Amino acid sequence: MIRLLLPACLVLLFGSCNKPFGNEDYTAFFGGEVSNPTSPYVLFCKDTQVIDTIMLRDDNTFFVKFDSLSPGLYTFKNEPEYQYVYFDKNDSIMVRINANDFDESIVFCGRGEEKNNFLMELYLKNEHEKKKIYDVFEYDYPHFKKNIDSAYASKEKFYHSKKESIQWNDDFDSYAKAMLDFNYYSKKEIYPVVHEMRTGVAMKRKLPGNYYAHRKTINYNDARLTEFSPYVKYLTYMLNNMALQKDLPNATEADKSLEMHVRKMHIADSLFQNRAIKNTILNNIAFTYLLEDQNIVNNKKFLDQYHRLSTDKSKHNEILKIGDAIQNLREGNELPTVGLVNLNNEQVDFKSLIHKKTVLFFWTRNLESHVIAAHKIILELIRKHPDYQFIAINVDRDQEEWRKDMANYKFDGIQEYRAADFELMKEKWVINKIHRTMILNADGTINNAFVSLFDAKFEDHLR
Repeated sequence: MIRLLLPACLVLLFGSCNKPFGNEDYTAFFGGEVSNPTSPYVLFCKDTQVIDTIMLRDDNTFFVKFDSLSPGLYTFKNEPEYQYVYFDKNDSIMVRINANDFDESIVFCGRGEEKNNFLMELYLKNEHEKKKIYDVFEYDYPHFKKNIDSAYASKEKFYHSKKESIQWNDDFDSYAKAMLDFNYYSKKEIYPVVHEMRTGVAMKRKLPGNYYAHRKTINYNDARLTEFSPYVKYLTYMLNNMALQKDLPNATEADKSLEMHVRKMHIADSLFQNRAIKNTILNNIAFTYLLEDQNIVNNKKFLDQYHRLSTDKSKHNEILKIGDAIQNLREGNELPTVGLVNLNNEQVDFKSLIHKKTVLFFWTRNLESHVIAAHKIILELIRKHPDYQFIAINVDRDQEEWRKDMANYKFDGIQEYRAADFELMKEKWVINKIHRTMILNADGTINNAFVSLFDAKFEDHLR
């Protein structure tokens, strides 16, 4: 890998060294190679905004010159995977990626390589710990504390060593320290919840009084961290933990989920003073809830609370779009029309397919176990409910791959189609979970647009 990168790195290093950068010159370079790419381009982003779409060449390399690039943390994506890259003023960075093993394969070189390779190495240390941590959550508190403190001390030593040798600036240090600390804090937030789930032993009252002292040390209004994954994950765990403090023993699972997520929004509303950060956190909570909940009544209650707390009224706000789409999927409404294609890649009029009560379900070749399990359930339902027709919709982009899959599987009795434009379908039908299922009346109106095929009581909806 290093051998392959070396010529390109030398070009960047010598090229950038020979060029006299001025105080007002923010020129920067970014390039590299993606082996086994999953898309024909690399997206270069700042937070959630795409700055540049860099097409891969025939040899899967890419390169871009930025005439002006502000120092800071960016992301690069070969969808669906992504990773971070930090640019100081006038950095020239090359990266080597194998999309089959995205994170493990990444190596940076060029001006700015050291701090980025450090960030990647620390990230991988955290990821490798995850493989063992769930056993650690079963430990009693003294053994749990000893384990996580030891792991933290080892990585803290690594952090200080690299900080001293690389001499990075304070802005980069905010991300390096956040990746170190928030991984540790996350373990502390998760421990009492997972320990009780796995052992049956409640830890809430057994923890020392200063157990959550780390919460008081956090700057909740540092806008730089708003989109930084270690920080966002920590906030998710912390808000979940705080929201779980109140029990609702007699509520249904759907109502418990609604209450917990509304409580999280109120905690966030009181915790964050920065409006932009508060709106981002509220959006994250809303996305999480809308991905989980399949109850249109509760969705409306949740969105009413969200609208009351959020000040983000932008027409680009995805939560507002989802809220509007959910209301269009109310019982009795006509299902919005989207494009489908058949195995011959011919456009199909969706409405013409509905001539009796219908179950729509979805699948992707990326989840083979789901493909088989979902079709197995549907084949059994066909036998038991001849008054229904069952339509499977593949959400993948590649027509030929779908045709091959259909030739390999034998799912007789199920009508199979592919989404002509899944992004449009996702927007209009709010397809956020692959096991989402929709039930239509014989006239094409909606009976239930939010139900899971794997719900133990799913068949009750067909009676």
